[in-house]
Amino acid sequence: MKPEINMNMKVLVVDDFATMRKIVRNILKQIGFTNIVEADDGAHAMEVIKEDKIDFVVTDWNMPNMTGLELLKNIRATEKAKDTPVLMVTAEGLADNVVDAVKAGVDNYIVKPFTAETVQAKIEQIFAKRAKA
Repeated sequence: MKPEINMNMKVLVVDDFATMRKIVRNILKQIGFTNIVEADDGAHAMEVIKEDKIDFVVTDWNMPNMTGLELLKNIRATEKAKDTPVLMVTAEGLADNVVDAVKAGVDNYIVKPFTAETVQAKIEQIFAKRAKA
């Protein structure tokens, strides 16, 4: 059974490469999401999160200024955003990285390269898990 996902929720895509943000944005649109905003690094993402109501974050791991892991830790430490679901995108499937992200409270992660089907499955897993919680 697929979880009920609000396709109008505000999704923040965080990546330092504009091309990657565009790819993720297009995949999210393909899945059905309509309200997508972007940030080019973790520091910018935190500004967006503090100013706006963000319902879901898709973030890259490797970024200048503030990494995806640092962003995740900041989100979890911010009262307003601490329960926001976070999907981490990484080029490295290193077990240590995954363990660090899980300890910091990531909801799920994807290793590049990925397909729209993989992104959709990971998002469905996140919201199914949260629906049971």
